[in-house]
Amino acid sequence: MKLKPYAEVDGLPFTVRRADLQRRHGAPLRERGNGIGLTELDYGDVVFRFQDGSGRLEEVTRRAAVLYLLLDGDVVDVPFAGLAAFVPAHDGAAFERAGFLVSPRFGLAFVPGQPDWVTALAAHCIETWRALPN
Repeated sequence: MKLKPYAEVDGLPFTVRRADLQRRHGAPLRERGNGIGLTELDYGDVVFRFQDGSGRLEEVTRRAAVLYLLLDGDVVDVPFAGLAAFVPAHDGAAFERAGFLVSPRFGLAFVPGQPDWVTALAAHCIETWRALPN
């Protein structure tokens, strides 16, 4: 996964609209609501979550054996196996919620010790994650 925090995932900007995404990727394998007001478009190797009301892209979850972070003009390669150590070492504001480690600096969430799924977050999503029970 190539992540420019809060801006784009694998070259896809967080400003993309659902119709534009579907023109680019085609029809998803599955589409479903997730109970918190998001519609999930599941393409198998990547899941896009859009806000039901506004259609705004909220999250992108994909397998990431290696996370390529664009930070201050440099790309930092972080293997998923080292992500649980990397995040708290480089983001003093990182926190845990519902089993996820969430990084406000990097705009991502993941479950340490689980398969290598990483969720990239839109900037406005961090407070929603903070509000989740721990």
